Amino acid sequence: MTAVMGAARTQVVVEAPLHAGLGRALDYCCAVALPAGTLVRVPLGRREVTGIVWHGVSPPAALPLRPVAQVLDAIAPLAQSWLALVEFAAGYYQRSIGELALAVLPPELRKLDAAQLAQRVKRVQREAQAASAAMAVVPGASGEPAVPMLTPAQRDAVTAIAEAAAQPHAAPLLLHGVTGSGKTEVYLQAAEQTLARSRQALLLVPEINLTPQLFARVARRFPTRRVVAMHSALTPAQRLKTWLLAHLGLADIVLGTRLAVFASLPRLGLVVVDEEHDASYKQQEGARYSARDLAVYRAHIERVPVVLGSATPSLETWQHALTGRYRRLALDHRIAGAALPRVRVFDLGRLPRVPGRPPPALAPPLLDALRQCLARGEQSLVFLNRRGYAPVLHCPDCGWKSECPHCSAWRVFHKHDRTLRCHHCGLAERVPRACPACGNLDIQPIGRGTERLAEQLAEDLPGARIARLDADAARGAGTLERTLAAIHDGEVDILVGTQMVTKGHDFRRIALVAAVNPDGALFSSDFRAGERQFALLMQAAGRAGRDAAQASEMWVQTWHPQHALFAALRAHDYAAYAERLLAERRAASLPPFAHLALLRAEARDAALAQRFLRRAAELAATLPEADGVMLYPPVPPAVAKVADLQRLQMLAESAARGRLQRFLAAWLPQLHSLRGECKGLARWAIDVDPLGI
Repeated sequence: MTAVMGAARTQVVVEAPLHAGLGRALDYCCAVALPAGTLVRVPLGRREVTGIVWHGVSPPAALPLRPVAQVLDAIAPLAQSWLALVEFAAGYYQRSIGELALAVLPPELRKLDAAQLAQRVKRVQREAQAASAAMAVVPGASGEPAVPMLTPAQRDAVTAIAEAAAQPHAAPLLLHGVTGSGKTEVYLQAAEQTLARSRQALLLVPEINLTPQLFARVARRFPTRRVVAMHSALTPAQRLKTWLLAHLGLADIVLGTRLAVFASLPRLGLVVVDEEHDASYKQQEGARYSARDLAVYRAHIERVPVVLGSATPSLETWQHALTGRYRRLALDHRIAGAALPRVRVFDLGRLPRVPGRPPPALAPPLLDALRQCLARGEQSLVFLNRRGYAPVLHCPDCGWKSECPHCSAWRVFHKHDRTLRCHHCGLAERVPRACPACGNLDIQPIGRGTERLAEQLAEDLPGARIARLDADAARGAGTLERTLAAIHDGEVDILVGTQMVTKGHDFRRIALVAAVNPDGALFSSDFRAGERQFALLMQAAGRAGRDAAQASEMWVQTWHPQHALFAALRAHDYAAYAERLLAERRAASLPPFAHLALLRAEARDAALAQRFLRRAAELAATLPEADGVMLYPPVPPAVAKVADLQRLQMLAESAARGRLQRFLAAWLPQLHSLRGECKGLARWAIDVDPLGI
């Protein structure tokens, strides 16, 4: 189409990063006034791309403008509240609006023209009508399933959520409940109240592996309502269909992982963030947003209640609850009279030392406890947060180790397919038949992963039915669901797994949980390591003892039994350990008492990344907005090289969030111009509110 004059100017955002010079809204002309949020197809260079009308019609332009090619009017415009959420997220996380707005839409949607979209919409509407008719005639669907009796604390929580729904600006709600206290039932009853008001509910979960179990429970509870799932494991066609069902108002409940926080929901009435402390809510590539924090902001602009649920809240959320910014709803006891497991901390220093031999994977008393559990017909869970067979292979003759040639990390030995794999760059090679350095045929594994632990348990406990659940074991289609079903059906005696098995699963038959190697995080340089490890162990303990008729216990093997973390774990006392950690954070000026951003740089030559960061610091020093912001010297992260790229990072810290944001906004244009000076720099990025430093 040729450029024209006289038509009204329309501002459109397209998918382009800030440094491309297209980060702002672009001007086009259109004979018809288009409201903000309308999807359009517009010419961009020699291509035609999907864009979003951002500010509607503006005064006529003095220069000729290219016209909007197509209006995708088969669906209603995106809501103003959705646009506000994206605009806030783009500004806070230092990305362009178009880059973020288009990236969070389904990829298939961005490829369709007006006619194709109209066809898809009609198909989805027909399928939704047919599904609704089918649900209406399902036996028993006319009446909702029986609702469990609530404890007084659960009733108070449901009432508080209903009260928040009646207020335009209610405080966010922290549902702080011990494991097994019935947080999910509170979510379901709050969702039921939301549906009764003809509104939609959004339930966020941290990981895909938690989706099937919760989806099935929600679908059973609401057999006449449409429940949809949103996560990255969906095919492009499924993701588009789910998005359209939500946007068209045909989905009543949307259950999803972090990306679902951007779901288009015209009738949103409730936001729930389950396991709100989980690190999986933070996006680690591209726009590094926190879905939990954006969920709180979205609820604020939509004027709906937001519920953050956890047995071990993040320290940021806990501090907000202590100061009254968030309202805490406490579920201090398990439902149905079930007791929390007794925690036994076993000192590995008590084991006799055998020269030249490492200590056993499981201490003899723990192995005896597993035997007793097995004899009683009860299930056990053995938790080791390290997948693979062994973290490294080595040659005892020359000292060779299975180092990754492209990363500053070891390649992990996976015995089932005889490979060495780097868990950072993905390099996978067959295990060498002999030492590559000296030819020694006797290369040996060092350390243990879940694969080796499961093998050793099979040797120590012959006849036990052992299942392993980690990212490797759950890779095949349907494998996760089949393994979980076998556990629930009592077909597994001992489950060995990583953190994948510690979160959210309602294993009714597990009586014993063992944490095999929890010491790695106790003295980490990562300031969040202790918080994460305590949460992980508390969550692991929570898988045991959900049957009130069954005594339960947790065993923890450690070389440091006197550590404060284990004292709090014994008492199931989150508040005491959180108080200790908050005191340490306050003294060190770390979150939540300070606000951080990381500037990361990657290059094949570390000197080039260093030069970029040093020049960035020099430019920052010239900015008036740098007052009150501390910039630390560049340092490498824990894994300094990944895929042949050397990585360095520089920390910016401020006591005031707004001051840090103003500084970043002023600094960003200079960083884009600086990129031209540093030829060969692979990439750089700003990470606001990083999870680790």
